[in-house]
Amino acid sequence: MKATKGYFLLSRTFLMNLAILAVVIISCFFIITAVLNNFTHHGQMIDLPDFTGKKIDKLDAIKDENNFIFKVVDSLYDSDKAPGTVLDQEPAPKSKVKQNRTIYLTINSINPPDVKMPDLIDVSYRQAESILMSYGLITGEITYRSDLAKNAVLEQRYKNSIIKPGKMIPKGSVIDLVLGDGFGETEIIIPDLNGLTKSEAWSILKRANLNVGMVFYDKGVDDTLNAKIYRQNPSPDDADILKAGDSVDLFLR
Repeated sequence: MKATKGYFLLSRTFLMNLAILAVVIISCFFIITAVLNNFTHHGQMIDLPDFTGKKIDKLDAIKDENNFIFKVVDSLYDSDKAPGTVLDQEPAPKSKVKQNRTIYLTINSINPPDVKMPDLIDVSYRQAESILMSYGLITGEITYRSDLAKNAVLEQRYKNSIIKPGKMIPKGSVIDLVLGDGFGETEIIIPDLNGLTKSEAWSILKRANLNVGMVFYDKGVDDTLNAKIYRQNPSPDDADILKAGDSVDLFLR
C-alpha cells in the first residue's frame, strides 16, 4: 500500500496536475494584484493641483478624476476674494500625493462676520482711519462742520444715519465721518461754481470748508460725470456769507 502511494506521488499524472495548480495559483495572484493596483493606483504619486482661488462647487470634476476627498475644515472672510472660493489647502499645491487622498480646504465665507462699531468721537481723522482699518471697516465720505476741533470726529455715520459705538455691523462696512473744520464760526465768501463739474465743485468747496448740498440734474442728462453747473444755491451774487460746514446746492445740465 505504501509503495503504491509513493508511486502515485511520483507519477507523471500527479506531477502534471501539481504543475497546473501552481500555474493557476501564480496566475490568480498576478491578476488580483493587477486589479487591486488598477483600483487603488498602488504606489502611483501625482502632483497635487493648486485649488486656491477656485470655487468649491467647481471641484467636482477634479475630485472625480483623481478620487480626491475634499473636506472643508475652516472658513475665513476676505473681502477681496469671491465668496465660496478656496483660500488655503493642505497638503500644499504641487505636493506629491496618492490618489484617493483627503484634501483639507479653507474657504472664503459667503457672509462677512459682524464686528462692533468702535467709538471714534473726538479722535483725530488719522486715528479714526487706523481704528476703522483694524476693525475691518472702511472709511467713507468725509464732511466738515463748524467746530474749533480741527479734523476731530464729531459724528460717525453708517448708511446715512448716526451709528452708536458697540453696534454690530458687517465687516467691510463703509463708515462716513463728520469732522470739525477748526474754524468755528468763521465766515466764508460763496465761491462761484458755474461751469464746473460736480467733482471740480466738490474740490473747491472742500478747500473752503464747505459741503456739497442737494444735487439736481436737468431732465435728459445721461453723462452725470461731465455735466456742468449752471446754477447754485446760494449764488455767488448773494449778499449772504456762509459759515464753515454749510452746504451749497448744485444744478447741472
